[in-house]
Amino acid sequence: MDTKGIQIKQNDDGARIKMQCEHQKGLLYVIPSDANWVCSADLRLAHSLAGFLKELGEIDDPRLHKIMQRWGIYSRNLEILSEEDS
Repeated sequence: MDTKGIQIKQNDDGARIKMQCEHQKGLLYVIPSDANWVCSADLRLAHSLAGFLKELGEIDDPRLHKIMQRWGIYSRNLEILSEEDS
């Protein structure tokens, strides 16, 4: 999938997210780990990113908050609904 400078390639071994614009270019890898084994390979990327951002947001460090603010990146945890609720 390629959407507005973000390209996601995913298989059973993991996922790669390529991010690119005229000013920045980077690659993010998500591979099977101790914290993401609970999800299927199809959902591992979402599980890992949501969990990572949740833990990152729990770090009480002004330097981290400053970096997030500088780049305009914020994360919020949402309630996990059961299949019956959705």
